[in-house]
Parts: sequence; C-alpha cells; structure tokens
Amino acid sequence: MDDQIIKSIELKAPPARVWRALTDWREFGEWFHVKLEGPFAVGQVSRGHITHPGFEHVVWEALIEKMESERLFSYTWAQIEFHDKERYSPDYSQAPRTLVEFHLEKTASGTLLTVTESGFASVPAGWRERAQRGNEGGWAQQMKNIEGYLAERA
Repeated sequence: MDDQIIKSIELKAPPARVWRALTDWREFGEWFHVKLEGPFAVGQVSRGHITHPGFEHVVWEALIEKMESERLFSYTWAQIEFHDKERYSPDYSQAPRTLVEFHLEKTASGTLLTVTESGFASVPAGWRERAQRGNEGGWAQQMKNIEGYLAERA
C-alpha cells in the first residue's frame, strides 16, 4: 500500500461555500458526523465526539495545522488501533498521527475538492494496512457526505 489516500470530487458550489463547510466547526460537524466543542484555530486542538451510530464513544481529536482561505485546510489526527467499545482508549498521547489536507480549486462549475491523508508509515506495521483501508473507505463516504450536505444547503 502507498503511504497516502487521495480522494477528489467536483462540488457544485463556489470555493467560498465549500470553505465554510470545511472550516466552520458546526458545519464540519454536520457532514462529518462529529459534535465538536468549538471553532477551529490554527495551532489548537479540536475535540468532539463522533455521532455516527455505533461510534459515539470515540473522541475525534485533531491539531489544526493550516487554514489558508478558500485554498487549504489541514490537520493531523491520531490513528488508533481499536474503535470498538471494549478495547478503545481515548488517550491519544502515544498514537501515531497522519496529516489530512483539504485542497480547494475553483472550476467552471464549482470547486474541485481533493482530500489527501498521508503519513501511514508512522502506524505500526501490525495494523497499518487495516487503518489505511478503514480510512480509505471513510474518506469515500465523507466525500459523499459533503456533496450531499452542500446540495441540501446551496
């Protein structure tokens, strides 16, 4: 497996609208299915709880890296081995981290959104492939989520 995941989608919304859906913590929470505690700020940790059924016990935590208006939003987040209630731990202090980057590019009919997650080489070999495969499917779903969210709230 490669060290990164790349997903792209052309959204029928201008970059300013896509940017707001990505960086307004309330809007991000709606389509990403996470109840965040507060706004995103560069250099700060953002936390919340996943709201996707069956994963409500999982804490979402990310360190906001960059917010370059209508161009790039990025954060690092912890990769955890277990998401099931019995083995899950919300202590991410020793967890390997990957970098998530949302790139926006204006197109004739809206915005090309490309999500890249990289750094899987830092995940222990015993569960790296499982983590990457899970995130690959997760990003495919999140691209559908933001597309649907923006279509409903144009």
